[in-house]
Amino acid sequence: MHIAFVAYDGMTALDFVGIYDPLTRLDTMGFRDDVSWDVCARTERVTANAGLEIVPDVVDESLSGYDMLVVPGGFIARELAEDDEFTSWLATADAEWVTSVCTGSLLLGSAGFLEGKQATTHPDAYERLADFCEVVEERIVVDGTVATAGGVSSGIDLGLWLCAELEDEETRDAIKVQMDYPY
Repeated sequence: MHIAFVAYDGMTALDFVGIYDPLTRLDTMGFRDDVSWDVCARTERVTANAGLEIVPDVVDESLSGYDMLVVPGGFIARELAEDDEFTSWLATADAEWVTSVCTGSLLLGSAGFLEGKQATTHPDAYERLADFCEVVEERIVVDGTVATAGGVSSGIDLGLWLCAELEDEETRDAIKVQMDYPY
């Protein structure tokens, strides 16, 4: 399972880290030795909305060849959904699993991944997401192998859900305990 974690200037840090942490624990806690990941961006440095800087592993390369695409959101995602270069880059992904947190679903929609699907996003962006798919007002929405999470903190929930889906509920529960996540 090779995961592409997308990063871009202005993204919400918790959207990125909330799903990153549980998924990478599949490897770091020894549950699976076939899990690997790259942080993928269009630029050599990414600055999240509150100033957190991230140095990506892969810069401005195709997203093809990954098994999972993870796209975080942020207020800036509303603008990026109109950026043809950015959404064309996202559309290079051919991953089995396509996932997003918060307004990252707007980016998935603009890149063509949500056509004919159900999805969710931050409650403030439901109306905008309706341009791309059927909106479901839930914390996590899974439609086939497209999984979207609602507001910022729901990325943790989606990451843990994916851990159970990729491995099993016992693994998810062990990761939750290690994270001290009570929900």
